[in-house]
This record gives sequence, C-alpha cells and structure tokens, in this order.
Amino acid sequence: MTKDNTPEATKSTEDSSSKLEAIKNLIFGENIAEYNSEFETLKRDIDSKKKDLESYIDEVRKELMQSIDNLSTDVNIRITDLENSLQDKTDTLNNKKVDKKVLGQLLVSLGEKIIAK
Repeated sequence: MTKDNTPEATKSTEDSSSKLEAIKNLIFGENIAEYNSEFETLKRDIDSKKKDLESYIDEVRKELMQSIDNLSTDVNIRITDLENSLQDKTDTLNNKKVDKKVLGQLLVSLGEKIIAK
C-alpha cells in the first residue's frame, strides 16, 4: 500500500484527527483544560524548585571553596610555625652541643700546654 497525498486522503486524515479530538473531548471533557492547567502549574513549580536548588548548590559550593581556602591558609601557617620552631630547637641544640672534634682538639691543645709548662 502506498500513501496517497490526494485531497481525499488529506480529508480522510483530517476527519480522523477531528474524530480523535471529539473522542478525547468526550472522554476527558472539560477536565482536559484542568489537567493541562495542573501540568503547567506543576511544571512551573518544578522549574522554580530546580532554580532554587541550583542556587543553593552554588552557595554551598562557594562556602565550601572558602572553607577549603581558609583551611589551606591555616595549615600553611601552622606548618611554617612548626618549621620555625623546629629550626629554633635545632639551633639551640647545636649551640649546646659541643663538637667532638673541636673538643678533642681543645683537650689535646690543653694537654700540650700543660706538658710545655
């Protein structure tokens, strides 16, 4: 079978469309407009909620990035403080500790001075 694009075939299609529309009106009647209205209301409500959620997600993302930045700064400050503290303690230990080689040379020098006198 082939489709005819003759005026009769087009008229037949229009008739079936109008009959289908008439059946739909009989089944749903006046309620179809109410259903469409409800669907449109729901669609607008969903779109509104979607925008609200996207906005909330953006706010949370910004707050999270700010918190991460603050935490990173705090950690860097603490690491720097710990490095400085460690360096100070190392310097203090180096000042308190006597190098064995230097001590040995001083003792040998002292011994030689005692023998020389």
